[in-house]
Amino acid sequence: MSRIVKPYGDTMNDGKVQLSFTLPIEWSEAADEAARQLAARMGFADAQVVEGRPIATGFSFFVVYGSTPHGIDFSTIAAPSAKTHAMSMDEIDALVAERIGRKIRVAGACIGTDAHTVGIDAILNMKGYKGDYGLERYKSFEVHNLGSQVSVEEFVRFAKEKQMDALLASQVVTQKGSDVKNFTALVELLEAEGLRDRIVLCCGGPRVTNLLATELGYDAGFGRGTVPSEVASFIASRLTKA
Repeated sequence: MSRIVKPYGDTMNDGKVQLSFTLPIEWSEAADEAARQLAARMGFADAQVVEGRPIATGFSFFVVYGSTPHGIDFSTIAAPSAKTHAMSMDEIDALVAERIGRKIRVAGACIGTDAHTVGIDAILNMKGYKGDYGLERYKSFEVHNLGSQVSVEEFVRFAKEKQMDALLASQVVTQKGSDVKNFTALVELLEAEGLRDRIVLCCGGPRVTNLLATELGYDAGFGRGTVPSEVASFIASRLTKA
C-alpha cells in the first residue's frame, strides 16, 4: 500500500521546509530578494527569507522558509540498516569465544587527509560513547586505532601485515566528495591486493548511510548516532555467521 508523505510544518502535508545557503554577494535587501527569488525558482511556493546576513567580505548567508508541492511514496523506499542485530558486550564476547575461539582483529583509521578522530575514537576507545563501551573494552576484540591522516596504502599494508579481520574507515570531511573518493580507493586497493573477500569492511561518518556504503562495496556503513555495540554486533555476527 502506498504512503505519500510530505514535509510537515504548521499543518499536515503543508510541505513547509527550511533551507539555508550562501551566496557570493554582499548582504543587502537586494541580496535578500535574490535569495527569495532563487528559492522560488527551486520550486518552493511562498518563499520567505527569515534570516539574511553577511558572513565575510563578498558573501552572505540566508535562511529561507517555503512550501514544496512534492511528496514521496515512503512504501517504495528500501534502505536497510546495519544496526538491526545489536547484542550486549557479554553476548558478543560469548559468541566470539564459542564460534571463533580467538580475538577478532580490528583496525580503524581516519583515512586520507582527514584529521577528525572523534568518531573512530568513540567506537574504538575503551570509554566508548553515550555510556556504550568501545571495542577496546571487549574481551573478544584486538583493537588497533591508527588515528588520523592514514593513507589508503598504509591502511591496507597494515591490514595485510597484521592479518586484520575487520577494518573501520572513518571520514568526516566531505567537501567535493572527498569521503566517497577515499572510501572507493580503499575498496579498490583491497580488491587489488586480494584481501577484500576475507575482511569485514565498514565505513563511518556523519554523512555515511548503510545504503551508500553497500553501493561503494562495503559490508556496512554507520552514520550519525552510532554506538560501539552496534558496530561490534555487526562485525561479530558477520564473522561468525550468527
